[in-house]
This record gives sequence, C-alpha cells and structure tokens, in this order.
Amino acid sequence: MTSIVRFVDSAGGRARPGVLDEDGVHPIESVDTLAALLHHSAAEIREQVETACGNAPVDGVPRLLSPIDGDTPVWGAGVTYRVSQEARIEESGDEDVYIRVYKAERPELFLKCVAHEVVTDGEPVGRRPDSENDTPEPELALMLNTDGEIVAYGVCNDMCARAIEGENPLYIPQAKIFAASCVLAPTMRPAWEVPDPYDLTIRLRLSRGADVLFRGTTSTSELARTLEELVDCLFCATAFPDGVVLSTGTCLVPPLDCPSEVGDIIEIAIDDIGSMRNVVTSTDDIKGWMHRRHADPLVAYGG
Repeated sequence: MTSIVRFVDSAGGRARPGVLDEDGVHPIESVDTLAALLHHSAAEIREQVETACGNAPVDGVPRLLSPIDGDTPVWGAGVTYRVSQEARIEESGDEDVYIRVYKAERPELFLKCVAHEVVTDGEPVGRRPDSENDTPEPELALMLNTDGEIVAYGVCNDMCARAIEGENPLYIPQAKIFAASCVLAPTMRPAWEVPDPYDLTIRLRLSRGADVLFRGTTSTSELARTLEELVDCLFCATAFPDGVVLSTGTCLVPPLDCPSEVGDIIEIAIDDIGSMRNVVTSTDDIKGWMHRRHADPLVAYGG
C-alpha cells in the first residue's frame, strides 16, 4: 500500500512531495510540489510515483503535512447522498431547494478553500463562535490533475456551520468557509490502487472527554451520483492549472442535538484510504496561526 504525501524531513527542510509505504517516505524527485505533479497526466503521475518508491526513504521520522499546495483549491459537493438531503431539510425546513438539487441533473458544487487554508491530522479544526451548531462532514476526496483525471483518493472533513446554513441556504458560503474548516488526511491513495471507489467504508466518531457522542459508519456505495458526474460538472467551465481536490459530499450526519463543541475530538477514517484526528477549536484561537502559516507553511499550531 502506498500513499501520495507532502512532507518535511526531520531536519526541518522544505516541504516536498513524496510517497509513503511500509519502508518510509520516498521523495518524488521529478517535481518540487504536489501542484507541479498535477500538471502531468495520470499515467505520467503513476510512473513518477512508482519511480519514487525506488528511491531511498528519507532519514528519521518525517512530518506529514496537508497533501495540497500551490494554487490547488478544494471544492466541495453537496447533497450527493440521500442522508445529506434529509439532514439539510431537517435543519433548514426548506424542503424544496434540497429535494430539487438532489434530483437535478446539475449537482451542488462550491469552492471550499485554497491550499494554504487546509489543515491535516493532529491540527485544530475550526468552530465558528457565531454558530450554535457546527458539525463534521466526513467525505471521500478526489485529487484531480489539470485534465480532470482522478489521480488519488483521500479523506476530507468538510466542517459545516449547520445553524447558519439552516437559517438560510443563501448563507452557505459563510457556513462552509471559515478558519480551519477543511481538513484533509495527510495520505492520498493512488487511484490505480483502489479497485472500487464505490465500495469504501467511511467512519466518524465524535467524542467529548471519555464520552462518545456520535459514532457512525456508511459506504460510498450510497452515493446518488457518480464521481465522473461531479468531476465533469466541476471542469465544465473552470480551469485548474494546478489541479483541484474535490470533496464528494457527506454521508454521515450527526443529529441536530449533537453539535460539536470546543475541545471535542473528531476522528474520521475511510478504510484503505486514510484517517485523521482533530480537536475542535474556536476560530478566534486559530486565525492568528492561519496568518503565520500562510507566510511559513511549516509553523505548527501552538494553541
């Protein structure tokens, strides 16, 4: 099993793309960034990844970063599972708009964030202070090259301020876009190693201290749209010179009476793809760190 990663070695050098396997992290020497890797065709990327596995692994224990850089954005898809449609109706009371988008030929797609705003395993995930109900949304993510080919699969938490979206669907940008609202697990599983992306088990656990508030499991087999549909619509009228990560929608929605609070722990995993664990943190405490890491991507969160 291999994964495409972005890492910094134990000496604290620059961030680099690499391949993680049982022997460690092997640098991809042919490019300096993941964004540059996504300029290539899927066949060329496979060749570069397989070549990297023949390189000696880096010394020590490298630090894995969020698997995105350059001008690669993250986009999201909404209401792609029936359970998501039902949850959106429950929280908003506006049945028609969600039923219509669930059944429509055109899916809901939205810009989630730019690369430097993405956080990863072990880093804080944001909670808006002006929302009474923020909730994790565990999703399968697609790493797409500039031509729209699926290069790899990953794990995304598309954190959502449900109270704000529920107040009015036109507030979706505010409900979706805030500090540390997008989490990507550090590993992206090459697409050629995933035999069936519609047979992946997704797991979510929300804990508060020793108490498990919510635990759920589902499968990508419940998707109401194909991945190709989502990709085709995303690339229909938009260019992505550095590729794009597309999060494909949620299928595990905690009940309305189970909002996340500061200090809660969110654990998300997709079998054979990746996993992550994050502590819910007020955006008031995160924004300063986000400013600092924009200037220096290697700055760790210090609370």
